[in-house]
Amino acid sequence: MMQNVHLAPETDEDDLYSGYNDYNPTYDTEITAKIPSTAVTRPVATGYGSKTSLASSMGRPMTGAIQDGVTRPMTAVRAAGFTKAALRGSSFDPLGQSRGPAPPLEAKNEDSPEEKIRQLEKKVNELVEESCIANSCGDLKLALEKAKDAGRKERVLVRQREQVTTPENINLDLTYSVLFNLANQYSANEMYTEALNTYQVIVKNKMFSNAGKLKMNMGNIYLKQRNYSKAIKFYRMALDQIPSVHKEMRIKIMQNIGVTFIKTGQYSDAINSFEHIMSMAPNLKAGFNLILSYFAIGDQEKMKKSFQKLIAVPLEIDEDDKYISPSDDPHTNLVIEAIKNDHLRQMERERKAMAEKYIMTAAKLIAPVIETSFAVGYDWCVEVVKASQYVELANDLEINKAITYLRQKDFTQAVDTLKMFEKKDSRVKSAAATNLSFLYYLENEFAQASSYADLAVNSDRYNPSALTNKGNTVFANGDYEKAAEFYKEALRNDSSCTEALYNIGLSYKKLNRLSEALDCFLKLHAILRNSAQVLYQIANVYELMEDPNQAIEWLMQLISVVPTDSRALSKLGELHDSEGDKSQAFQYYYESYRYFPSNIEVIEWLGAYYIDTQFCEKAIQYFERASLIQPTQVKWQLMVASCFRRSGNYQKALDTYKDIHKKFPENVECLRFLVRLCTDIGLKEVQEYATKLKRLEKMKEIREQRIKSGRDGSGGSRGKREGSAGSDSGQNCSASSKSERLSAKLRALPGTNEPYESSSNKEIDASYVDPLGPQVERPKTAAKKRVDEDDFADEELGDDLLPE
Repeated sequence: MMQNVHLAPETDEDDLYSGYNDYNPTYDTEITAKIPSTAVTRPVATGYGSKTSLASSMGRPMTGAIQDGVTRPMTAVRAAGFTKAALRGSSFDPLGQSRGPAPPLEAKNEDSPEEKIRQLEKKVNELVEESCIANSCGDLKLALEKAKDAGRKERVLVRQREQVTTPENINLDLTYSVLFNLANQYSANEMYTEALNTYQVIVKNKMFSNAGKLKMNMGNIYLKQRNYSKAIKFYRMALDQIPSVHKEMRIKIMQNIGVTFIKTGQYSDAINSFEHIMSMAPNLKAGFNLILSYFAIGDQEKMKKSFQKLIAVPLEIDEDDKYISPSDDPHTNLVIEAIKNDHLRQMERERKAMAEKYIMTAAKLIAPVIETSFAVGYDWCVEVVKASQYVELANDLEINKAITYLRQKDFTQAVDTLKMFEKKDSRVKSAAATNLSFLYYLENEFAQASSYADLAVNSDRYNPSALTNKGNTVFANGDYEKAAEFYKEALRNDSSCTEALYNIGLSYKKLNRLSEALDCFLKLHAILRNSAQVLYQIANVYELMEDPNQAIEWLMQLISVVPTDSRALSKLGELHDSEGDKSQAFQYYYESYRYFPSNIEVIEWLGAYYIDTQFCEKAIQYFERASLIQPTQVKWQLMVASCFRRSGNYQKALDTYKDIHKKFPENVECLRFLVRLCTDIGLKEVQEYATKLKRLEKMKEIREQRIKSGRDGSGGSRGKREGSAGSDSGQNCSASSKSERLSAKLRALPGTNEPYESSSNKEIDASYVDPLGPQVERPKTAAKKRVDEDDFADEELGDDLLPE
C-alpha cells in the first residue's frame, strides 16, 4: 500500500495539507482482529482534476490505511455516509437499511420470582387506589372490602420478598399505605375497635417514621366514642411528637383538645387552649369556641373581649372590588366574567358566610347576658360590628333584635325596631317590611299587613317571603285566585319556598279545584316527606273528593308521624264509622279520647256506642265527663240519669234526676222523669213534682201563644229576618253538622220511646259551645331574616293541625 503514497516535496513550505499524514511509530501495534475502520481512504481532488491520495511530509499513513498488512487503530474522524464498501461499488446506504430489521427484544420471563413480585405489588397499589376512590364516592362498604383485600395481598407480597431477597429490600412505604388506608376505612365504617388496633400496629412499628402523627387519628376515634380522657391523652401524645415547625398541625390538635375539654365541662382548660390559639394563629372556630367557654363560666368582660377578637380574625379573602371591571377593555371583562363564579370565588363566599354565621350566633348568645338587658347588649354588639369589616351585619343584628322582641311577646318594641329600617337600602328594607307584614297579619290587621307587604315587594320584587305574605293578605280578603298568583310568583323566584306551594294548595281547595290542590300537596309531600300538615291536607282533599279509602290510607301515614294527634285519630274513626266498620271506628275514637279526653264529639260518639251495644254502665263515665266539660248543658246529665235507669239502678237514677231538678228547676223533661219514677216507686213527692210539671207546661203554652200572636202581627218583617237568619245558618252549617248527626244518633238510640224518655228533644239537643273554638284554616306566612333558621318564616298560622 505504501507505494501509492506520494510524499510532497520538502521545498513546498506552503502545502496546505502538510502534517496531516505524519507517521508516528507509537501506533505500530500487533492487532490480529479485524477492526472495522472509522474512516476510509478518500481521494483528494486537486485543481487539475487529478484524484491522488496525499501523504504528509513525515510519512504518516492515511486514515484507515493498512501498512505492512497490519490494520491501524480506529480514529474519531469518519466521512459521513462513506464506507469501504462504497469504494468497492456498493450502493449508498447511510441509514443501514440493507442490514434488515433489528432483532426482537428479549421476552420477559413471567415465571420469574422478581416478575411475580412486581405484578403483585402493582395489584396491591391498584386495590389501595380503588379503596380510596370508593370512599370518596360514598361506598364505604366497598372501600373497606378493597382495603382488606389489599392487606391480604400485601402480606403475601412480604412473604415472597423475604424468600427472594433480604428483609432490607421490603417496601415499607407500601406496607404503611396499606395499613393506613385499612385503618381509615375501619374508622369510616364506625368499626372503631378494628381501626384502633390497626393504628396501633403502625404506631408500635419503629420502622415507620413519623407514625406518631397517627395518634391524632386515634384521639379522634376516642372522641367519637365519648372516651374523652383517652382522647385528650392521645392528642397530647401527638402534640409532643409533632415538631414545632408544623405550626398548622399543632394548632389543629390544640383545637381538638379544647373541644374535648368543653365536652367534659373543663372550661378553664378549654379557655387556655383557645387563648393560646388566638394568640398564635387566630381563626373563626377557635374564637367562637372561646366565646362559648367564657359564656359557660359567665365571665361578661371576657365574653366582650373574645367577641372583639372574633371580629378581628382576618378572612384572608380579596374584596369584591376585583370582580368589578374598571374599564371597557373586552379582554379584561372576559377574564372578570370567568372568575366571578369559579371555585376560588365559591370558597371565598363560603368562608365569608361561615364568618357571618359565627358572628351572628355569638352576638345572639352573649347579647342578653353581657349587659343589664338584651337590648343594651344587642346595641353594644351592633357598635362593635359597625367598627369592623362586617359593617353589613349590623342591620341583620338589628332585625334579630326585633325577632327577640317577638319571642318575648313584646310586639310593640318589635314593630318599632323594624320601622327604623324603612329608610335603609332595599335589601334591609324588604326584610324589615316582610317581618312587619307578618306581625300585622298575626294581629289580624290585614290593611297594615297588606301595605307593608307591598313595601317589601316594591323594595325587592324577587323576595319570595314578601310575595307569600302579600298573597296571605289577599287570601284573607277572600280573593283566592289573586292570592294564588302571588304564591306562584314567589315559587318562580324561589322553587324551594314550601310555604308558597302549600298556600297554593289551600287556595285551590277554597276554589274547589280539588285535583289541582291535590297535585300541589303531592309535590310538597315529595319535598317534605314527614310533614304532618301536608299529609293531613292530602287526606282531607281525598275526603272532599269522596274517596274515603285513600283518605284513610293517608291518615294512617299521618298517625305514623304524629301518633298522639287526637284529631287525626278521631277523623280516622269518623271515616271508618261512615264506612260501617264500627269496631275500627271505636278503636280510633277510643285512642283519640285517651290522648285528649275533652273532645265533646268523641265523648258523645263513645257514649252512644256503648248504649247501642247495651253497655250502659260504661257509657256513664263518658257522659259524666261531658257534663264536667259543659256543666250548663242539661242534656249530658239527663243522659247519665237515663243510663242509670236503663241499667236497672232506679234509685241512682232518681237521685240524679233530683240533682238535675235542683240545678235546672224549669226543665220539663227532668220533671216528667221524676213524676214517672216516683209513681212507680210509690213516693210521696209525686204530687209535688206533678204540680210543678203542670205549672211549667201551662207557662210554656202561654209563652207559645204569645210568640204565635207576635208572628202573626209582623209577618213581613219576620220573613226578612228569617231570610237573613237562614243565610247565617247556612254559613255555619258545616261547622255544626257533625254535632247534629251525633245528637240525632243519641235520639235514635233504643229505648227512646219508653215513657221515661222525653217526648220533646228540643232542650236535650241544645247546641253547645266548643271550648276549643272554631278551627279556621289559614295559609302559611313567611317572615324573613338572615341567619336564624328557627324564625317565624317557617311557621304555619293555622289555629290547629287538623282544621275542620
